[in-house]
Amino acid sequence: QVQLVESGGGLVQPGGSLRLSCAASGSILRIDDMAWYRQAPGKERELVATISSGGRTTYADSVKGRFTISRDNAKTTVYLQMNSLKPEDTAVYHCNANVVTVTSLGIRHLEVWGQGTLVTVSS
Repeated sequence: QVQLVESGGGLVQPGGSLRLSCAASGSILRIDDMAWYRQAPGKERELVATISSGGRTTYADSVKGRFTISRDNAKTTVYLQMNSLKPEDTAVYHCNANVVTVTSLGIRHLEVWGQGTLVTVSS
């Protein structure tokens, strides 16, 4: 069983900052790419940022220059530093990871999602 648990969401004023965290736990052999997605009310889920196991990053155009994705040295926790937040950044942010796990049936590759954390940008 592999789990992702997000934290760090909340209410912030426009122009403010928040840092989201996502910690993986369970029977993990290796975590490859990790990512942050978001879904605003009434909108489709949007890919925000990705980071490979080697540290290569990509960003949605809407967050470039404002958001930074990073991973800890153990590579089981991913962060999203969000600066200069705008009302349109309001959404539920979900963590996603491609995990290699060991089960009684052998090695398996799983795509795992966190439960999400709400970010509200409002004055």
